[in-house]
Amino acid sequence: MGRVVGIGQSLMRRWIYNGLLPWRMYHQWSLPPQSSSEQRAHVVDLRSDTVTKPTRGMKKAMMEALLGDDVYREDPTVSELESRMAEITGKETALFVPSGTMGNLISLLAHCEHRGSEVLLGDLAHIFLYEQAGMAQLGGIQPHIIPTSANGTYDVSEIRMRLRDEDIHCPRTSLICLENTQNKCGGKVVPLSWIDEVGKVAHSLGIPVHMDGARLMNAAVASGDSVTRILEACDTASICFSKGLGTPVGSVVVGPQPFMYKALRIRKVLGGGMRQAGMLAAAALYSLDHMVDRLAHDHAHAQMLAQAIHEASSSSVWCRPSEVHTNIVVVEVNPDVLSPEKFCERMAMVGRGEETAVGGSIVVKVLPWACDAVRFVTHHDASTADIEAVVAKLRYVIQEVDSRET
Repeated sequence: MGRVVGIGQSLMRRWIYNGLLPWRMYHQWSLPPQSSSEQRAHVVDLRSDTVTKPTRGMKKAMMEALLGDDVYREDPTVSELESRMAEITGKETALFVPSGTMGNLISLLAHCEHRGSEVLLGDLAHIFLYEQAGMAQLGGIQPHIIPTSANGTYDVSEIRMRLRDEDIHCPRTSLICLENTQNKCGGKVVPLSWIDEVGKVAHSLGIPVHMDGARLMNAAVASGDSVTRILEACDTASICFSKGLGTPVGSVVVGPQPFMYKALRIRKVLGGGMRQAGMLAAAALYSLDHMVDRLAHDHAHAQMLAQAIHEASSSSVWCRPSEVHTNIVVVEVNPDVLSPEKFCERMAMVGRGEETAVGGSIVVKVLPWACDAVRFVTHHDASTADIEAVVAKLRYVIQEVDSRET
């Protein structure tokens, strides 16, 4: 079927909602036309580290995994993964779950057993911004947000100030959440001293602490601190394997034994009980052996991008290398010259005469991140050669953008 011209995306989305248009056709119709040069271009996908594919060794481990029914707690490979993650994190036990969002939701529901509870967390927390208010939808839990600083932390004194008194008019403060690395702030590694301080205040108040550690392994590699040490002040954590560690599916929740039984029950009611899940757990085990240390390469690649943008000395597109802690690069753009959406569109196309200037047809996929920013995420599937190609493309596009301003 050819492309349909002139159909607004809002109209197509309404057709999808009413069952009149399959998603497959929406994606086909909404893609911009490609030139012949784009069709043969080298594509580098830096939208997220979730786009990684399992390596050959990981696939082999998955195929050879010992299997059982994990809902009956009989899958030996899942059990091995959970035991190993409990040891790595210094917690009593662990639970394998399908996703980080589910891991966070399970943790919040297990900590906040009574509807009408309240959770303190940063206003830029992934749990608050990007998990569809699951705590409210499914648990009747109210988020109470604290302003987040550029380094991913918030003022610890705000915890006591926002703590609810025991009053019939108020919800009960039942949990405090942290995030490391802090995604919205650009993959920031939050200071260990700050985590300890939050934990000290929280525990003095009798309130548990949960860590959204989707990219906790990145934080550990970048900081040099062990995962156990980072989580010392936290009661529970959710850790992803499907981002920088390159597995197709899976996260774990770690914490104390009494908490984990509640988490197991909640996983079941949310539909997260998987049967022969050992194939997925085997991928996670492989990642622990082969994919953690190499995260340093992703961090180095992120610095390559940040340095190239900084050295361009552009007044329209800029980045501070010192603000890039791990594998996420937030690139600021001047929306008066080019919006983030238009910048992303330009990076994903090959302009006339560009091939000669950058040494080939390069298409780079990135995401708008704010009204004045774009996000690049380096990962296992983006090699040093890929990043060098992206740098060449960036330099060319930045020159083009700056010429518009003049």
